[in-house]
Parts: sequence; C-alpha cells; structure tokens
Amino acid sequence: MRHFEAVRSHISSQHELRHNDPYLISFDLELSRDRHQGIYLAELEDESGRRYLRISTPIGPLAGTDPSRCLRFNWQQRTGFLAVADLDGSPYLHLCENRPYELLDSNELQRVVTELGTLGDQLEQIVVSGGDAL
Repeated sequence: MRHFEAVRSHISSQHELRHNDPYLISFDLELSRDRHQGIYLAELEDESGRRYLRISTPIGPLAGTDPSRCLRFNWQQRTGFLAVADLDGSPYLHLCENRPYELLDSNELQRVVTELGTLGDQLEQIVVSGGDAL
C-alpha cells in the first residue's frame, strides 16, 4: 500500500464506508455481535513531503480526563497513542497510530485497525462508565 487510494480500495472491499472523502474515510469495525468501534483513516504529510496513514478511533470526551494519566498511557503503549481532536465541535480523546505507507501492507493495516479498534472500545467503555484507568 503506497498511497491512500490503495488503502481506500482495500478497506472498502472489507467494510462499508461511512465517510468517503478525498483523504479521509471511516467505517465501523465490528467487534462482537453487539459492539462496534468507529475507525477513521486519513492521510498526513510531514515537512519533507513523506506521507503517512493515520488510523484513529474516538474513545470519549476530553472533559473530566486526567491529562497526566493520558501521558502515562502514551508512555506505556507500544501501538497507539492518545490525542485530542474535535468531534462535533467538542474536544474528544482519540486513540491514534501513524504509519508510513512504505511499511504498510494489507495484513499490517488490518492488524493495526483491529488492535486499535479493540483497545479503543475497551478505553471507551472505561471512559463512559467513569472508570479511572485514564
């Protein structure tokens, strides 16, 4: 997978797309019969022109979340990091991963999507229930 169109083609063959914009797609990852997690894929470009695929999933509102716990979580993770982005005009925690296209194939893309979707769902359940894991 060397570009976003290859990612779009692969993902759309596996999942029904909810958003299908030039450099942003999203879909629901089915986790179990009654659970699913929204996954967003977007293209990023760094200062030198190198392109990356960002895989992200929203996990909960930022309000009431301890930022030092979020930073500790980031330090402990091998895959994925917490970031803040607006969702419907409100700051929201997202679990993200950025991958350069040259290191990405269909198996690795599916592995990262599944790993982030599963972990994102677990974190979302903690945030929504008011648990203190974050």
